[in-house]
Amino acid sequence: MINGKQIAVIGLVVVLMGLLFSLDIKGLVKDGQHSGEAAENASQASLVTVQTVSETAKLTLNANLSAQISSLETQLKSAGESERLPLLKELAQKWDDVNQPAPSAFYNEEIAEKENTLSGWLKTGDLYTSAYSTTKDSLIQPTLVAKSIVAYQKALDLDANNLNAKTGLGVAYVSGTPEPMKGITLLLEVVKQDPKNIKANMNLGLFSIKSGQFDKGINRFKTIIEQEQMPEAWFYLATCYENIGQNAEAIHAYEQSKILAADPGFSSYIDQRINTLKSN
Repeated sequence: MINGKQIAVIGLVVVLMGLLFSLDIKGLVKDGQHSGEAAENASQASLVTVQTVSETAKLTLNANLSAQISSLETQLKSAGESERLPLLKELAQKWDDVNQPAPSAFYNEEIAEKENTLSGWLKTGDLYTSAYSTTKDSLIQPTLVAKSIVAYQKALDLDANNLNAKTGLGVAYVSGTPEPMKGITLLLEVVKQDPKNIKANMNLGLFSIKSGQFDKGINRFKTIIEQEQMPEAWFYLATCYENIGQNAEAIHAYEQSKILAADPGFSSYIDQRINTLKSN
């Protein structure tokens, strides 16, 4: 079975490159584009359900696992109220075990609604975050973002000072809504209380790239690397250096990201970037 770390490495090229190409550096997104996308996304929201994401996720499973989950889903449909919660937890765990965050998030959301615990809402928010961060389907992503926002807000309703909830909420606003500054404000509150918070610094660093503030991005990604050798942090650090003309530093950072990721597709892209920088 593929574990979470392997999935993170497998998807690294897609996530890093997709995110960089989507960044609105130097005003590349035209006025009015976000509002048009929002209207289109809203019309798709009702089409994103636990059934639709589960059917899509089953396509990645072997026949035995798919049959086990389908059996549990059938039981859930006819379950009484007292039987429902154990089945929801079993289904959520099944999807967790096969690293499919979208269906797991939907089931965890229903569990959280019944139990209304801080840990339950945080887990739901984290799963929706993982789902919207890794999906390639731009039609369902806005719904997953919206659901993560609701989950983190409910966690904050239970504990207004919880940094994990505040970080998750900030990330969702920055990465998936037309209101990024709302998220930036939350993330700045987090790093004020916890200056080394990795998740908050990562997303503040990404926003620095998006806004062309590469010097600020360098500081954010260095803060992360001092604590954890993350290939994506090195990659974004290299991007910042490249954009301010510090090619030697960019090459070193790209090389570090390549070593840590150990992914052939990613390595090929990094080699191209390094060769370009060396030729300049």
